[in-house]
Amino acid sequence: MMNLGNMVRGLASDAVAQRLVQCWEYDEGTLALWRASANFVYAFEHKQIQYFLRVSFDQEKSIEQIKAELAFMQYLQLNGLPTVSPIYSISGRLIETLQTPEGTYMAVVFSAASGINLDADTMTTKQMEEWGKSLASLHFLSKTFEPVSERRASWLDTVQFMENVFQKHPGEQIALQELGRVTNWLQSLPTNKDVFGLIHYDFQLDNIFWEEDKDHRFNIIDFDDALYHWYALDIVTALDDVMDEDNPHSKLLLQSFLNGYRSKMDLDHEVVAQFPQFQRYANLYKFAKIVKSLDYDEIKETPSWFLGLRDKLVRVADELRQGFQKPW
Repeated sequence: MMNLGNMVRGLASDAVAQRLVQCWEYDEGTLALWRASANFVYAFEHKQIQYFLRVSFDQEKSIEQIKAELAFMQYLQLNGLPTVSPIYSISGRLIETLQTPEGTYMAVVFSAASGINLDADTMTTKQMEEWGKSLASLHFLSKTFEPVSERRASWLDTVQFMENVFQKHPGEQIALQELGRVTNWLQSLPTNKDVFGLIHYDFQLDNIFWEEDKDHRFNIIDFDDALYHWYALDIVTALDDVMDEDNPHSKLLLQSFLNGYRSKMDLDHEVVAQFPQFQRYANLYKFAKIVKSLDYDEIKETPSWFLGLRDKLVRVADELRQGFQKPW
């Protein structure tokens, strides 16, 4: 989630995207906003084939992190994991930049993912198993990935980020205390290649596309949050919006996911027992990003969607904050 002030300014006009898309071959008049969250993403066409332009602001991320992301994606694809492809610009670059008075914008274009998004309410145990297998396949490849130059951020960088956010907001002492507990626990965990590596960190249903006619596989998008962490966290965050502890069918789906995962990667029962602690880390990191998003300068004219989104983020932050007080 980007800063809400940056989001308002970015959505006020598509002028930046219109200028950046010209760096690639495209059909004029086809550019349209697709979604805005951590980045601005636009769909467009070239010769009736759909592509996606992702625009990032330098206040939100660095070009080095984008380069590291694309290198990981290309490595996965070369090793047989179905992911979307970054597309070279007319000038032969994967990343194009645009200098503006407010800062630098960075753009990447990706191919469209084939397949469909699945609905958590109607997923079968077989699809859950394939979902787990797909994530395990990513982790298996991550075990042997060695970046050539730029390296993605690690969990230590997220800890520093959270500490900076909470120290800027003295009222968040409960969150700062939770950060201490989470950090101490993570420092006690092993970091060998069987349990720790570069993870996707957003392997949820809106970022994977089911291809029924291609060996029942998932096509993967959006590696924007990839970081070095424990593989278990990728499982926990993937299933965050799917699992319901009070629903027996949900437990069956979870077991199917884990069975699929274990067909490709070892997963000790002791690690599964640590899922609640990894969830606490994920909740805290999400909370810190929301707090930072809500720390915006005065906005003179707010669009119609602004108040609804702001209020939703405030509610989510309040719910997460209450969880920090639960026994560890």
